[in-house]
Amino acid sequence: MSSTNTSTFTPAIFDKAGIPQQLLWGYIGIMIFMMGDGIEQGWLSPYLVDHGMSVQQSATLFTAYGITIAISAWFSGVLAEGYGVKRTMLGGLLLYIAGTIGFVGFGMPELNFPVMLLTYALRGFGYPLFAYSFLVWIAYSSPKHQLGRAVGWFWFVFTGGLNVLGAYYSSWAIQRFGHLNTLWTSLFWALLGAFFALVLNKGSVKGTAPAQSKVEELIKGLTIVKEEPKVLLGGIVRIINTTAQFAFPVFLPMYMARHGFDTSQWLQIWGTIFTANIAFNLIFGFVGDRLGWRNTVMWFGGMGCAVTTLLFYYAPQIWENSFWMTMTAGVLWGAFLAGYVPLSALVPSLVKKDKGAAMAILNLGAGLPVFVGPAIVGLFIGMVGEAGVIWILAILYAISAFLTRFITLPDNAKTNINLSHASIDHSAVS
Repeated sequence: MSSTNTSTFTPAIFDKAGIPQQLLWGYIGIMIFMMGDGIEQGWLSPYLVDHGMSVQQSATLFTAYGITIAISAWFSGVLAEGYGVKRTMLGGLLLYIAGTIGFVGFGMPELNFPVMLLTYALRGFGYPLFAYSFLVWIAYSSPKHQLGRAVGWFWFVFTGGLNVLGAYYSSWAIQRFGHLNTLWTSLFWALLGAFFALVLNKGSVKGTAPAQSKVEELIKGLTIVKEEPKVLLGGIVRIINTTAQFAFPVFLPMYMARHGFDTSQWLQIWGTIFTANIAFNLIFGFVGDRLGWRNTVMWFGGMGCAVTTLLFYYAPQIWENSFWMTMTAGVLWGAFLAGYVPLSALVPSLVKKDKGAAMAILNLGAGLPVFVGPAIVGLFIGMVGEAGVIWILAILYAISAFLTRFITLPDNAKTNINLSHASIDHSAVS
């Protein structure tokens, strides 16, 4: 009797939490893999500059890395659709391993810039193919009534691994292993994450396209926006979602320093923002399934970020350089940033098939802010100053809320809960 109760109780826990039980190991694998990928985020640029590279060279290195991330993010959805999720994730793992070996083994020891540029860019292809392909798996495998929560859990493990665990582990490992050896350990975490996601996690989404139409499947990653223009709107909203996240670090640390916050305090604020963000990734997954995916993105994500972006900037002025009030304003921005989480449920639900192509546009939107954010700062800060850039970012968030109003599901449903679960192509799931 007790074993029966246990066997029925455990799936009920996962169902209430919104985690597809068959994907549990995959979620764990994504978090571990992204922890390895995030090892160098907080210290690589100053390390390179301290060892003789110019700031321009460091910026070029990260630009090349960002370009390949954006390209790979777009390919992840259509490759997962055409070739299968596990094959695409395995391809991402292999590219990540090859890039890491080249970068750490041949580029970093002598700071050989051409080698570093090539191999770090190659490494950039890795994590989007591995992680974002898993979103396609989620889209095909999750019951519609809990899809918002399922993608919320994805962004929880993704951000938790990349921005939180990676930073904490790195701060510990550098003291014990040194910088280069810490980078080498990223291979261990990537392989361990792949073991959980590809070996322990059973089943997959098989490629749905016949061999002769693989190229057509890739092209669908572009033509899908013509067949369903709402997917394009979703991609634009996704770009706006994290544009400020990549714009803020370009100029806000200097702004905060003029208001009395040193580098350590700024990093505490920035780290706390994303600690709150991963928690609200889950909360807004639940909220989206209750109040509607579109409503959540529109009001909490778009309008919430529009208001809190301004609040975060003006907090040191309003509260006379108060660290805790500035921290609170930043945490509010990070919380509302998670209001966009249901977008990963909303966009693939716009189409009955070719969900991978729809996710490709969404994933491209996740990669492009790496350039769009710094570009906005570079283009406008000389003309309108820091406050002007903040207002541009806030207005963009308001525009995203306006655009989301037009991303309506079939029958204008609040969520996709009213659509038949049978509309998902279950023949693609093994």
